[in-house]
Amino acid sequence: MKTFAIHPENQTPLTMVGCGILRKEVDGLIAKNHWNVHTHYLDSALHNYLNRLSTELNQALEEREKLGEKTVVFYGGCHPLMEKYLEGHHTCRTHGQNCIVMLLGYELFMQELEKGAYFLLEDWALTWEPMITACFGANMTVIREIFHSSHKYILALRTPCNGDFSAAAETAARFVDLPLAWMDVSLEHLETVLADAIQRRLAAEQ
Repeated sequence: MKTFAIHPENQTPLTMVGCGILRKEVDGLIAKNHWNVHTHYLDSALHNYLNRLSTELNQALEEREKLGEKTVVFYGGCHPLMEKYLEGHHTCRTHGQNCIVMLLGYELFMQELEKGAYFLLEDWALTWEPMITACFGANMTVIREIFHSSHKYILALRTPCNGDFSAAAETAARFVDLPLAWMDVSLEHLETVLADAIQRRLAAEQ
Protein backbone atom coordinates (compact mmCIF):
# COMPACT_ATOMS: atom_id res chain seq x y z
CA MET A 1 0.00 0.00 0.00
CA LYS A 2 1.47 3.34 -1.08
CA THR A 3 1.71 5.99 1.64
CA PHE A 4 2.86 9.60 1.82
CA ALA A 5 5.38 9.74 4.66
CA ILE A 6 6.04 13.09 6.31
CA HIS A 7 9.74 13.53 7.10
CA PRO A 8 10.60 12.59 10.71
CA GLU A 9 12.04 16.04 11.43
CA ASN A 10 8.69 17.56 10.53
CA GLN A 11 6.47 15.88 13.08
CA THR A 12 5.01 19.08 14.52
CA PRO A 13 1.33 18.31 15.09
CA LEU A 14 -1.08 20.16 12.86
CA THR A 15 -4.79 20.81 13.13
CA MET A 16 -6.64 20.64 9.83
CA VAL A 17 -9.63 22.99 9.89
CA GLY A 18 -11.99 22.36 7.03
CA CYS A 19 -15.23 21.31 5.43
CA GLY A 20 -16.78 18.11 6.74
CA ILE A 21 -17.99 16.96 3.33
CA LEU A 22 -15.12 14.45 2.94
CA ARG A 23 -14.62 13.78 6.65
CA LYS A 24 -14.50 10.00 6.30
CA GLU A 25 -12.05 10.18 3.43
CA VAL A 26 -9.73 12.68 5.13
CA ASP A 27 -9.79 10.75 8.42
CA GLY A 28 -9.03 7.53 6.55
CA LEU A 29 -6.06 9.03 4.74
CA ILE A 30 -4.65 10.56 7.93
CA ALA A 31 -4.85 7.15 9.63
CA LYS A 32 -3.42 5.29 6.64
CA ASN A 33 -0.40 7.59 6.37
CA HIS A 34 0.13 8.04 10.13
CA TRP A 35 0.11 11.82 9.68
CA ASN A 36 0.36 13.76 12.95
CA VAL A 37 -2.74 15.80 12.08
CA HIS A 38 -5.80 16.55 14.20
CA THR A 39 -9.04 17.64 12.56
CA HIS A 40 -11.68 20.29 13.15
CA TYR A 41 -14.56 19.92 10.68
CA LEU A 42 -17.23 22.49 9.87
CA ASP A 43 -20.74 21.91 8.51
CA SER A 44 -20.60 20.83 4.86
CA ALA A 45 -23.57 23.10 4.01
CA LEU A 46 -21.62 26.29 4.84
CA HIS A 47 -20.67 26.80 1.19
CA ASN A 48 -24.30 27.93 0.70
CA TYR A 49 -23.92 30.69 3.31
CA LEU A 50 -20.86 32.87 2.84
CA ASN A 51 -21.42 34.90 6.02
CA ARG A 52 -21.61 31.77 8.15
CA LEU A 53 -18.62 30.23 6.39
CA SER A 54 -16.58 33.37 7.07
CA THR A 55 -17.60 33.53 10.73
CA GLU A 56 -17.21 29.86 11.54
CA LEU A 57 -13.94 29.35 9.68
CA ASN A 58 -12.31 32.38 11.30
CA GLN A 59 -13.62 31.41 14.74
CA ALA A 60 -12.27 27.87 14.36
CA LEU A 61 -8.84 29.15 13.31
CA GLU A 62 -8.77 31.64 16.18
CA GLU A 63 -9.70 28.94 18.69
CA ARG A 64 -6.88 26.72 17.49
CA GLU A 65 -4.38 29.57 17.48
CA LYS A 66 -5.24 30.40 21.11
CA LEU A 67 -4.41 26.79 21.97
CA GLY A 68 -1.00 27.26 20.37
CA GLU A 69 -1.77 24.92 17.49
CA LYS A 70 -0.45 25.22 13.96
CA THR A 71 -3.26 24.98 11.41
CA VAL A 72 -3.79 23.99 7.81
CA VAL A 73 -7.09 24.58 6.00
CA PHE A 74 -9.08 22.00 4.01
CA TYR A 75 -11.11 24.27 1.74
CA GLY A 76 -10.99 25.34 -1.88
CA GLY A 77 -11.69 28.87 -3.01
CA CYS A 78 -15.07 28.53 -1.31
CA HIS A 79 -15.22 32.15 -0.14
CA PRO A 80 -14.21 35.29 -2.08
CA LEU A 81 -12.01 36.35 0.84
CA MET A 82 -10.51 32.92 1.51
CA GLU A 83 -6.94 33.92 0.65
CA LYS A 84 -7.20 37.02 2.85
CA TYR A 85 -8.39 34.88 5.76
CA LEU A 86 -5.50 32.47 5.27
CA GLU A 87 -3.00 35.31 5.22
CA GLY A 88 -4.49 36.79 8.38
CA HIS A 89 -4.14 33.49 10.19
CA HIS A 90 -0.68 32.71 8.75
CA THR A 91 -1.83 29.42 7.32
CA CYS A 92 -2.39 27.80 3.93
CA ARG A 93 -5.03 25.65 2.28
CA THR A 94 -5.32 22.62 0.10
CA HIS A 95 -4.87 23.30 -3.61
CA GLY A 96 -7.97 23.07 -5.78
CA GLN A 97 -11.02 25.16 -6.61
CA ASN A 98 -13.31 23.01 -4.48
CA CYS A 99 -13.62 19.60 -2.83
CA ILE A 100 -14.71 17.90 -6.07
CA VAL A 101 -11.57 19.07 -7.86
CA MET A 102 -9.51 17.80 -4.92
CA LEU A 103 -11.21 14.43 -5.18
CA LEU A 104 -11.35 13.95 -8.96
CA GLY A 105 -8.54 16.14 -10.25
CA TYR A 106 -9.14 19.19 -12.44
CA GLU A 107 -9.32 17.46 -15.81
CA LEU A 108 -11.93 14.88 -14.82
CA PHE A 109 -13.91 17.51 -12.92
CA MET A 110 -14.03 19.79 -15.97
CA GLN A 111 -14.85 16.90 -18.28
CA GLU A 112 -17.96 16.03 -16.28
CA LEU A 113 -18.87 19.65 -15.56
CA GLU A 114 -18.85 20.48 -19.27
CA LYS A 115 -21.24 17.57 -19.87
CA GLY A 116 -23.64 19.11 -17.34
CA ALA A 117 -22.92 17.23 -14.13
CA TYR A 118 -24.05 18.31 -10.69
CA PHE A 119 -21.75 16.47 -8.31
CA LEU A 120 -23.35 14.68 -5.39
CA LEU A 121 -21.42 13.35 -2.40
CA GLU A 122 -22.76 11.06 0.31
CA ASP A 123 -23.12 13.74 2.98
CA TRP A 124 -25.10 16.02 0.67
CA ALA A 125 -27.32 13.14 -0.52
CA LEU A 126 -28.21 12.25 3.07
CA THR A 127 -29.19 15.85 3.90
CA TRP A 128 -30.45 16.85 0.44
CA GLU A 129 -34.03 18.13 0.79
CA PRO A 130 -33.59 20.21 3.96
CA MET A 131 -30.29 21.57 2.66
CA ILE A 132 -31.78 22.56 -0.71
CA THR A 133 -35.02 24.04 0.63
CA ALA A 134 -33.17 26.00 3.32
CA CYS A 135 -31.06 27.56 0.58
CA PHE A 136 -33.56 27.99 -2.30
CA GLY A 137 -36.96 27.85 -0.59
CA ALA A 138 -39.73 25.26 -0.99
CA ASN A 139 -41.04 26.21 -4.44
CA MET A 140 -40.30 23.07 -6.47
CA THR A 141 -40.71 24.85 -9.80
CA VAL A 142 -38.04 27.38 -8.86
CA ILE A 143 -35.70 24.72 -7.47
CA ARG A 144 -35.94 22.61 -10.62
CA GLU A 145 -35.47 25.64 -12.87
CA ILE A 146 -32.26 26.48 -10.98
CA PHE A 147 -30.87 22.98 -11.44
CA HIS A 148 -32.07 22.54 -15.02
CA SER A 149 -30.57 25.89 -16.06
CA SER A 150 -27.01 24.62 -15.75
CA HIS A 151 -27.10 20.85 -15.18
CA LYS A 152 -28.17 17.83 -17.20
CA TYR A 153 -27.64 15.08 -14.64
CA ILE A 154 -26.73 14.31 -11.07
CA LEU A 155 -23.37 12.53 -10.81
CA ALA A 156 -23.08 10.67 -7.50
CA LEU A 157 -19.46 10.13 -6.49
CA ARG A 158 -18.87 6.93 -4.52
CA THR A 159 -15.61 6.65 -2.59
CA PRO A 160 -14.22 3.58 -0.75
CA CYS A 161 -15.30 5.23 2.53
CA ASN A 162 -18.99 5.56 1.67
CA GLY A 163 -21.86 3.47 2.91
CA ASP A 164 -24.70 2.56 0.60
CA PHE A 165 -26.38 5.89 -0.18
CA SER A 166 -28.10 4.66 -3.36
CA ALA A 167 -31.62 5.37 -2.10
CA ALA A 168 -30.69 8.87 -0.90
CA ALA A 169 -29.02 9.67 -4.22
CA GLU A 170 -32.06 8.45 -6.19
CA THR A 171 -34.33 10.57 -3.99
CA ALA A 172 -32.10 13.61 -4.47
CA ALA A 173 -32.14 13.20 -8.27
CA ARG A 174 -35.93 12.80 -8.33
CA PHE A 175 -36.27 15.89 -6.14
CA VAL A 176 -34.68 18.08 -8.81
CA ASP A 177 -36.01 15.95 -11.71
CA LEU A 178 -32.62 15.08 -13.20
CA PRO A 179 -31.26 11.66 -14.22
CA LEU A 180 -28.78 10.00 -11.87
CA ALA A 181 -25.37 8.64 -12.85
CA TRP A 182 -22.64 7.10 -10.70
CA MET A 183 -18.87 7.26 -10.62
CA ASP A 184 -16.59 5.22 -8.36
CA VAL A 185 -13.70 7.36 -7.19
CA SER A 186 -10.39 6.39 -5.57
CA LEU A 187 -8.74 8.59 -2.94
CA GLU A 188 -5.47 8.83 -4.84
CA HIS A 189 -5.84 12.45 -5.95
CA LEU A 190 -7.21 13.63 -2.61
CA GLU A 191 -4.29 11.97 -0.85
CA THR A 192 -1.81 13.89 -3.00
CA VAL A 193 -3.63 17.17 -2.34
CA LEU A 194 -3.64 16.64 1.43
CA ALA A 195 0.00 15.55 1.58
CA ASP A 196 1.04 18.62 -0.39
CA ALA A 197 -0.84 21.01 1.93
CA ILE A 198 0.52 19.35 5.07
CA GLN A 199 4.08 19.46 3.81
CA ARG A 200 3.81 23.10 2.74
CA ARG A 201 2.41 24.07 6.13
CA LEU A 202 5.03 22.16 8.07
CA ALA A 203 7.73 23.85 6.02
CA ALA A 204 6.40 27.32 6.89
CA GLU A 205 7.94 29.09 9.89
CA GLN A 206 4.75 30.43 11.48
